[in-house]
This record gives sequence, structure tokens and C-alpha cells, in this order.
Amino acid sequence: MGDQKPCMVMLKKMKPYLAMVSLQFGYAGMYVISLVSLKRGMSHYILSVYRHVVATVLIAPFAIVLERKIRPKMTLPIFLRILVLAFLEPVLDQNLYNLGMKNTSATFASATVNMLPAITFIMALIFRLETVNFKKLHSAAKVVGTVITVMGAMVMTLYKGPIIDFLKSGGQTHQQTTNESADQHWVTGTFMLLASIFGWASFFILQSFTLRKYPAQLSLTAWICVMGVVEGSIVSLVMERDMSVWAIGWDSRLLAATYSGIVCSGIAYYVQGIVSRERGPVFVTSFSPLCMIITAALGAIVLSEKTHLGSIIGAVIIVIGLYIVVWGKSKDILPSKDNTLTDEKSGIHELPITDSNRSINTGRKNDVDAGVSKIPAIVPHH
Repeated sequence: MGDQKPCMVMLKKMKPYLAMVSLQFGYAGMYVISLVSLKRGMSHYILSVYRHVVATVLIAPFAIVLERKIRPKMTLPIFLRILVLAFLEPVLDQNLYNLGMKNTSATFASATVNMLPAITFIMALIFRLETVNFKKLHSAAKVVGTVITVMGAMVMTLYKGPIIDFLKSGGQTHQQTTNESADQHWVTGTFMLLASIFGWASFFILQSFTLRKYPAQLSLTAWICVMGVVEGSIVSLVMERDMSVWAIGWDSRLLAATYSGIVCSGIAYYVQGIVSRERGPVFVTSFSPLCMIITAALGAIVLSEKTHLGSIIGAVIIVIGLYIVVWGKSKDILPSKDNTLTDEKSGIHELPITDSNRSINTGRKNDVDAGVSKIPAIVPHH
């Protein structure tokens, strides 16, 4: 028994890391498959809708069966939050991201995702989910890392540089006609990607708040997917007047919708929600550099993508800033149960972190009884 306990504790600590690393491989595959289907003429609006149809079919049955006894009552405020969540991720983020990726490249798009922790951190400060104490090195490091990450994003946006060929492809080289037009598309695509990252960060923040009031993660995921289909369909009908764009066959379009729906919507929403509840949204976003490396390798091999020097320099700066933020976050000390009780009395808003496999209760006193420790969010901290 004595030997088993340390092993179980170690496994419990490793689970969030293993979950997030696995998701990065899933995302890398999605970037490449989605870009192939977009290059072949699939509408990014339709891809987003079909993706969430697949995710709904996958998640809804599990939510109905497994959470029938613990699912909280649906209220109007919770439903309105779900509507906003469905707009931020399935509609705003994914459409801007796919359009931005189409105007740049899969590798460049995955590199911009490394800005996600910095933007999430800034928003966490605004919504008082993170604290900063400049007298402490690790706390100041989170701010410094965020600034470095933003600088890296500016380098990627403003400096393109020469093409770097990591893998020499024997294919044809694209002729450099209409360079000005290509550069304009690149800048436009970059801003679309940054806007999508802002939407994604907003999704993580609102998801953290929503899970406090509606702690049934599978049901919340299913609701987001369902409303994502409804809202995405409305946007698609407005933006795509040609009904033929909805046609789908046994090709890359079907593969992109099915793969992204199962792996990157259904499974990812659920896993990210659980990890976000346990370790916080910044932890969830700290593994994106791994996805960038995997995507760069797949993009060079499968898509024969060319990487620009500016993208490499900017990505390196972003990753340095990212891990300074993560280092600072890792040094945050969780409060004891006594501190948690004190925080309750002072009315401090908190980000829940589960300590056991028990369900999270919505009341603060119940949270303490259920063994839920929390990170106080007096000032910006994430």
C-alpha cells in the first residue's frame, strides 16, 4: 500500500501533462488536414459547422448518459454564457483561424498559437484570475514573459525575411509574381490569426467561469457544440449564398470535418475543460510550442511549405517568452484550506482546482467540504 500511494500521486500529477501533450499531436494533424481541404476549395464556414456536427454526435450521448444525475439545472444566465462560448470558439476563432491559415501557412498559423498563453494571461489579469506581485521574481517573470511573447508576434507580423528550406523538395518552385499581393495577404492573414487567438483566449476565460456554475463538463461541451452548429449555420447561410458549398463527399473535406470534429472539438473541449479546472487556463495553453514543431515537420513533408526567417525568429522569441510565463506560473503556491476559508469570508473570486475525483459543488462552502482547493484571484493572476 505504501508503494502504491506515491505511484498514484505521481500518475495523478502526470495526467494533465500527458493529456495536453496528446492534444498537441491531434491539433498538428488537424492543421495539416484542414489546410489541404481549404486549398481544395472547401469553405471554412462549412468546415466549422460540419466539425461541430461530428463533435455533437460524439459527445452528446455520453453527456446524456453519464451526467444525468449530476447535471445542474439549466438557467438563463448559464445558457447565455453557452451562447457566447459557442460564438467565441466554434464561430469566431475557427473561422478567423482557418482563413488566416489559408492566407499564410499551417506552420505559421501553429506558431501564432504560442501567443495564446500571453493573451490568456493578460485577460486573466483583467478578470482577476491572476495575481502579480513585482516583489517576487516568479510573479514578475509572468509579466516579462508576456511582453517578450508580444514582441515575438510583432517580429512574425512585420518581418517576413528570406525562405528557409529545411527539407529540399524536388517539386517546382513557385514563381514570385505578385509579391506585393502575397505580402498583403500574409499581413491580413496574420491579423486574422491574432484575432482568432484573442477569441480562443476569451473562450478559455469564460469556460473557467462557466464551469463554476455548471460543473458538468460533458454536458457543457455538448451544449457548446450544438449551439456552435446553430450559430455557425446562420453565419454560413449569410456568407455562403451558393448551396453547393454544403456538398461533401468521400474526400479530404469529409476527413477534415470528421477528424477535427472528433479530436479537436469533441475530445479537446472536454480534456481542456477538465485540465483548465484542475490547473488553470494558462497551463492549458502552455504546450502549444510542441504543436508548432510537429506542424512544421508535417507541413514541410506533406504540404512542401516554405518557412520564412522572420517566422523562425519570431517563433523562437515567442517560445522564450512563453516558457518564462510558464516558469512563473509553476512557482505559484496553492493556498491551504485555512487560507481558502479566509478567502471565502473576504469575498475573493477564485479559480477552482480539484484535489480529488469528487464533483465540484457550486457553493463555496461545499467546495471546501468536497476537497477542492482554489487559487485566489485578488489581482490579475492566471
